Amino acid sequence: MGAGPTTQLPPAPADIPLSARTVLRRNFAETIVSALATFGRALRIGATAVRIGAGDAVRLRFQLRETLHQAWFLVKVTAVPAVLMAIPFGVILSAQVGNIVSQLGANSMIGAAGGLGVIKQGAPMAAGILLGGAGAAAIAADLGARTVREEVDALRVMGVDPVQRLVVPRIAAMMLIAPLLNVLIIVVGIAAGYAVAVTALDVTPGSYWDSFGAFTTSLDVWVSLAKSLMFGFLVVVIACQRGLEARGGPRGVADGVNAAVVLSVAAITVLNTVVTQVVTMFVPMRAA
Repeated sequence: MGAGPTTQLPPAPADIPLSARTVLRRNFAETIVSALATFGRALRIGATAVRIGAGDAVRLRFQLRETLHQAWFLVKVTAVPAVLMAIPFGVILSAQVGNIVSQLGANSMIGAAGGLGVIKQGAPMAAGILLGGAGAAAIAADLGARTVREEVDALRVMGVDPVQRLVVPRIAAMMLIAPLLNVLIIVVGIAAGYAVAVTALDVTPGSYWDSFGAFTTSLDVWVSLAKSLMFGFLVVVIACQRGLEARGGPRGVADGVNAAVVLSVAAITVLNTVVTQVVTMFVPMRAA
């Protein structure tokens, strides 16, 4: 008796291969959800640290010694690189602007263009990148090492809040150093631009400072300082979040440091664009 025709059964749902588009869509969705969750945890750490720090300051229990210690450490790792970055920045800005305005016969405007470039964009961005590179890496490495050695868990067991003990002093130190670093870059950058304009571009010192003072207002300096404070807060919150969530031993610490640096620089760039557009919209440039 011959065998009857065989019936081809449909494959089980688990055996159906996913299309490349479906896999890509799923990976993209998981990446977005993970990024939003990480951003939410960073915001929660920042908000908790601000609340705890304000409460400690009111009760006169703020960790001033630890804050000054962290601030001095940030100064040591960022002051010299800030000077080395500000000098070529001021030189390049004055040289490029000088070549353009000299063709228009407006050499006296080099001071205004160079000064505004350093104050409004160069100084806060340079300060943020330095704090995001050197400062964030150091903070993430320190907290990550404490986390993988289970020191953070030991603090929780003893009833000590890690945010209060570890995060608050570092945020306070970053908020103290960020505007000072910004001012240092402004001074060095403008001095370097002035030296190039006077010695190489035949600009008289009086016309340089006259144009600088005519177009640069105190509001520009305050906006620059506000930018540096926002960048510093963003950097230290990201670094603390990545450090406290380090897992997997030394490899996890290294991954946390790399993530802190990359995320800090990317976040600073986006935030600088947003702040610049908002300030330009509501406070247009005007002569003093």
